[in-house]
Amino acid sequence: MKFEEVQLIYRNGTPASNRPSVKSPKDAYDIFLKNWDMNQIGLIEECKVLLLDRSLRLMSVASVSKGGMSGTIVDPKVVFSMALKRRASSIILAHNHPSGNLQPSQADIQLTRNFMAAGKVLQIPLEDHLIITNEGYNSIISDGYILANDR
Repeated sequence: MKFEEVQLIYRNGTPASNRPSVKSPKDAYDIFLKNWDMNQIGLIEECKVLLLDRSLRLMSVASVSKGGMSGTIVDPKVVFSMALKRRASSIILAHNHPSGNLQPSQADIQLTRNFMAAGKVLQIPLEDHLIITNEGYNSIISDGYILANDR
């Protein structure tokens, strides 16, 4: 019987000096908005992730899931597999609310807690989770929807 050997190989096509810094929720929102289909932001709920290096510079933007008008499934296994493959040091999640409502639901807050716990185990922290529309954003972590002792 013959088995394949697993090898880890990584080639970075963009020098660190050419990557934008993501130092605030506003920086993240601006990047997400440039990478969102503005024809669907008010129609279909979608989730994306920013993959960041140790200096909080953008490495990649990835689409995680697309759903319907009232929800989408965000699987931590998918998100963290992307982060591991890209060798990200941290992540920022965002999803849109087609309704235009920027307030997080209890499901949004619980999802954030789940990602924080998984990120802690994998040493790939969730820096923030944004709810976005074409008119603005709300930060679940930075705006205090999750208390400091919950982190």
